[in-house]
Parts: sequence; structure tokens; C-alpha cells
Amino acid sequence: MIVNTDTLIPMTEANQNFSKVTRLVDQAGLAVILKNNRPRYIVVDFAEYDEFQAAKATRKQKVEAIADQLIAENLEAFQELAK
Repeated sequence: MIVNTDTLIPMTEANQNFSKVTRLVDQAGLAVILKNNRPRYIVVDFAEYDEFQAAKATRKQKVEAIADQLIAENLEAFQELAK
């Protein structure tokens, strides 16, 4: 993941000046909060969060479909292993 260094903000600064975090989100679409000098949290605009949740749900459905297909194709082997 590529992170724009302009969106990084230390945890202590985020705690003391949350309005700065919200301005970053308004300007750049997200803010990355650092904890112990490492990216730990991302604050995003709520509309982007909705898109993230939708993509996550789609990915889950695809993984479940592939798992169901693998089980169906290998059902006999799984039944044999279950004995």
C-alpha cells in the first residue's frame, strides 16, 4: 500500500487536535494515524467506508463461491478423509 506522507499524523497530535485529522480527511480523502511511528489507523470519509464495505462483501462472496466449488469437486476425497 502506498501512503501519501502528507496524510500521516502522530497519535498524540491526533488526540490533541482531532480537527486537523478531519481536515486531512476532507483534503486528501484519508488520514493515517501513527502509533509508535508506524501506520496503525486510517480515518476515511464515510462514503469511502461504504465503498470499502461493499468491496469487502463482494470479495467474501467470491471466496465462498470458490470454496463451495472446491468442496463440490472434491467431495468424495473429503468424505474419505473424514472417516
